[in-house]
Amino acid sequence: MPYWNTNVARHRDILRAVPAQCAAALDVGCGDGLLVRKLTGPARHVTGIDKSPEMIARARELGGTFIEADFLTADLPVEGYDFVCSVATVHHLDYEAALSRMRDLLRPGGRLVVVGLAREASVADWAVTIAAAPIVRTVKVVRRASGPEGMPAMPPQMSDAEVRSTAARLLPGVRYRRHVLRRYSLTWEKPG
Repeated sequence: MPYWNTNVARHRDILRAVPAQCAAALDVGCGDGLLVRKLTGPARHVTGIDKSPEMIARARELGGTFIEADFLTADLPVEGYDFVCSVATVHHLDYEAALSRMRDLLRPGGRLVVVGLAREASVADWAVTIAAAPIVRTVKVVRRASGPEGMPAMPPQMSDAEVRSTAARLLPGVRYRRHVLRRYSLTWEKPG
């Protein structure tokens, strides 16, 4: 049985977002490749990219197609993917550059799904976090939250408002959702 955590909790929504007839998908910041393996089936060809040698080594042991490289500078095909996704990675990167790159890698009509973290910067942000804390803690205990050892971690630098406004500017028509388990998601379709 694969592990579960607040990032894995979003996988079901990501899998539902894969376009029909998806020929090529890319998972940015794939870690140990769990989502890449889940995407195999809904997409004919799936590639995971991560710059952590340890994570890519583990991913390759478990199976799949993986690239060990910095996503922002890796040689990837422009408009080469029908689906691009990323879970808890964009706060490790230059956010604007990462969203722009993901947008550019999508084929016309392709779909982008980003699950991320934002820092609390307002009273409203803190109110939501505090109100959700008992739910988050209970779910983590009940589900026995865990993950692969060695997964890089970093606190988010951008606020919820900054994440939303930047995404709206770079991805016109983007759908933003804030989730209970301290994550947000962006869903966007590239005009075809």
